[in-house]
Amino acid sequence: MTHSPAFERYIGIDYSGAQTPEQSLKGLRAYIADRESAPVEVQPPPSPRKYWTRKGLAHWLVEVFREDVPTIVGIDHSFSFPIRYFETHHILPDWQTFLDDFQAHWPTDSDHTCVDFVRNGSCGNGDARWGRSRWRRFTEERAGAKSVFHFDVPGSVAKLTHAGLPWLRYLRREVGDHIHCWPFDGWDVPPGRSALVEVYPSLWSKSYPREGRTPDQHDAYSASAWLRETDLSGKLQTYFHPQLHFQERAVAKDVEGWILGVM
Repeated sequence: MTHSPAFERYIGIDYSGAQTPEQSLKGLRAYIADRESAPVEVQPPPSPRKYWTRKGLAHWLVEVFREDVPTIVGIDHSFSFPIRYFETHHILPDWQTFLDDFQAHWPTDSDHTCVDFVRNGSCGNGDARWGRSRWRRFTEERAGAKSVFHFDVPGSVAKLTHAGLPWLRYLRREVGDHIHCWPFDGWDVPPGRSALVEVYPSLWSKSYPREGRTPDQHDAYSASAWLRETDLSGKLQTYFHPQLHFQERAVAKDVEGWILGVM
């Protein structure tokens, strides 16, 4: 039986939580591939800024998702928080509710606003929405990834996540049904639909030759390459359905999310 790939384009993004949304970030990188071609780096639109900004990247992704080309985009920050966070702050166990509530307290998508400004009380209301560094999602425990609340340590995803979550809300509001946010919108991505997924490039980066890329470039490249190869080989559908117990599956779909590639 011949396998038909689900997607036509594969985008890997190595995120950065540094500085503010409108500042040029050397660590923010994007690579794109298609069915015929290996990943190449996507440069930001011509401007005085040399590198992508978080705001500029989000605007570009809106354009990508509005095109009638099934595309899977993998971003390397956490898409949600552990169930303990929802229980502690009495938040409805629903992802969209969480995104709205988080952005209201951590408005890190606002111009001239960085994660540390909210952390030190200069803006937002981060004190009302804190978490503990020992809290981890099921998928983080299985992948051996750090907690989304573990700031100021090597390999931390805390700052990336606190900077990136409001932009997931922005994308969802801007493009709506054009994207399937996995697994929150369901474990199966409808045929012809573009998908937005959480990735953890450390799972795959050692499988690809570095070829002179910086660590940030190589992580974005590896995510794009893995998404492409896995779809073309017919194995991607397997990764859309990780082996989970009933309770884990329910919590992952509605609340915590899942890292694609963690089985």
